[in-house]
Amino acid sequence: MADFDEYMADEYDMDDLEDDMNAEFDGRDIDASDSEVEDFDQLVCVLLLFSQNLQLYVLCIFFLTHNGVFQNKAADTSAAQARNGKDIQGIPWDRLNITRKEYRKTRLEQYKNYENIPNSGEESAKKCMNTEKGSSFYEFRRNSRSVRSTILHFQLRNLVWATSKHDVYLLSNYSISHWSSLTGCRNEILNVKGHVAPSEKHPESLLEGFTETQVSTLAVKERLLVAGGFQGEIICKHLDRPGVSFCSRTTYTENAITNAVDIYRNSSGALHFMASNNDCGVRDFDMERYQLVQLVRYLWPVNHSSLSPDGKLVAVVGDDPDGLLVDASNGRTIGTLKGHLDYSFASAWHPNGVTFATGNQDKTCRIWDTRKLSESVAVLKGNLGAVRSIRFTSDGRYVAMAEPADFVHIYDIKAGYKKEQEIDFFGEISGISFSPDTESLFIGVWDRTYGSLLEYGRTRDYTYLDSLL
Repeated sequence: MADFDEYMADEYDMDDLEDDMNAEFDGRDIDASDSEVEDFDQLVCVLLLFSQNLQLYVLCIFFLTHNGVFQNKAADTSAAQARNGKDIQGIPWDRLNITRKEYRKTRLEQYKNYENIPNSGEESAKKCMNTEKGSSFYEFRRNSRSVRSTILHFQLRNLVWATSKHDVYLLSNYSISHWSSLTGCRNEILNVKGHVAPSEKHPESLLEGFTETQVSTLAVKERLLVAGGFQGEIICKHLDRPGVSFCSRTTYTENAITNAVDIYRNSSGALHFMASNNDCGVRDFDMERYQLVQLVRYLWPVNHSSLSPDGKLVAVVGDDPDGLLVDASNGRTIGTLKGHLDYSFASAWHPNGVTFATGNQDKTCRIWDTRKLSESVAVLKGNLGAVRSIRFTSDGRYVAMAEPADFVHIYDIKAGYKKEQEIDFFGEISGISFSPDTESLFIGVWDRTYGSLLEYGRTRDYTYLDSLL
């Protein structure tokens, strides 16, 4: 992997735009600290829970608004405001010395896509399919500025996970939080800045735990939260139990970062998770017995691995242009995925268990069919950078791919990936997640000024109701 600090210093944050905004926002609490935001969220939640007297509730809201406590909330953008012309991120383009169109052009020209293999993005563009843009599969619902999603490694972007159309988990600095779009409240689930130790005793768990864990990846499913760290840490917390259940260090080698985690149930119904590490290993942990049950090593660092819906196959990608399709039971290679021109950092399976996708630093997402691995089914192109996160909807209708910044693309699978919705904003992307019922799409945006959580809702055609009116 690349030198993180050097790349972050050169490429991240919208510095030019922020310079123009300094005067505009001077004296306003636009960039409140995380502690201030957390105090605000807790205060609102207390009001919602305990102010059963409507008159008292209204008086409290009036008092807090009058004293400026709600300034962060005022910076949010609703669907109604967006329809009336407000920028979804609240950027005041009419008061800046550059238009949105001009700034978009500048970003496309100047954004530096990180490549391990030179010119991979330029070469791969020649093989990409043409798509028809302009579709609206998901419509803007809200931009929540009080939820600050962050990243700690520029190549790893799996830090946002939705568990329902209203509930999402994400990383904000050293805090893993739950956000409810219904109440607008954020609750801290796990703080890894201090000492984190398991409250349960299991044979392979490190009872001493960890201190100041730098979270590199996150997964939340089946009421289980698993966080991976820069030093190979694994922290497991059941959301319906107090404390942390399990802590493990996958390896003690120098470059041991946990790059990705995939939670699943095996054929017997036992809860497992699979960890992909930079030491070239893929590890399978059984959360019923809290044990490592399988370790398979490959020839290169594994950046991402994902299990097929039937639990029989694993897509494995990493620091090599070629990916692998392997047997989940023993890790043996079934087929090699040839076509990408750089290193891959994302993979995902269609619910049918036949189709899967891989995302690469050559700015493409490739769609594969397990029945014919000699070439990819489709090659989908990004605008400015690597494809670092991929998600399919649970009904198999859409697939979304996220670039490192500014763009999330949604494709209609039923239309052969030829119809596309392009979600366009400004800021680094910490992760994307469809809700299990496909009704919501959440996008984490990391930026010093405009860090937030974007929420989109699935567009539904209810014209059949008109015939009843």
